[in-house]
Amino acid sequence: MAHVHAMSVVHPAAKLAPDVEVGPFCTVGEGVILGAGCKLISHVVIDGDTQIGTGNAFFPFCSIGLASQDKKYANEPTKVVIGNDNVFRESCTVHRGTVQDRGLTTIGSRGLFMAYAHVAHDCTVGDDVILANAATLGGHVQVGNWAILGGLAGVHQFCRIGEHAMVGGASCVLQDVAPYVLGQGNPFSLSTVNSEGLKRRGFSAEAVTTVRNAFKTVFRNNLTLKEAIAALETEMLTSSVDATAALLPLVAFLQTPGRGLAR
Repeated sequence: MAHVHAMSVVHPAAKLAPDVEVGPFCTVGEGVILGAGCKLISHVVIDGDTQIGTGNAFFPFCSIGLASQDKKYANEPTKVVIGNDNVFRESCTVHRGTVQDRGLTTIGSRGLFMAYAHVAHDCTVGDDVILANAATLGGHVQVGNWAILGGLAGVHQFCRIGEHAMVGGASCVLQDVAPYVLGQGNPFSLSTVNSEGLKRRGFSAEAVTTVRNAFKTVFRNNLTLKEAIAALETEMLTSSVDATAALLPLVAFLQTPGRGLAR
């Protein structure tokens, strides 16, 4: 049986794995599922139809799975799904989806959500993501694997942050941020490729060079987006396996409509 502190309230219908630890002054609602190894340190609220995987840690004053702040939300049955081994530091907030979208907010695995980070309704957050202190995602935002948002960064609703992208602290993101890039500012502007991050994650030297060249094609050669995509597609026809694997996510991202590309 899960270890629940006497000063916490867990609904009898909530499903907690036997080794879940619920510290003092927590509230766990009826529709909550907590996987093995999850820890609620203290003063944590998890409610709604919220499914949480294994090994997640929730620090004091986290609020997970509560109703969306979207004014159109009328208490329809929507949910939150969170993967494994995430850390949610003090006062993080994650809200349920809305029926105007998928009705679902999702977070992958191994993420770090620092104090006061906010994941709004209908967001899709990938694996190994970092949201630094008070980073904020508006509704319907998509964040790719390994992306990093600096402290106080804000992302406008419906924007996309590509995988391995890095957004500097206090940035205001109003358009889509392509995979692999690094930038900052209000409004956000591109600086270069997140080369150091790619090296740390095992990208080969050839792949990093390919990404750098692709960055020039898309952002520095005065091509239209259509022309840049065509150039990258042509390059993939003769590229090595490593180079093609690096280009595929970028081309797919550029081909997908969004809020316009930050260039």
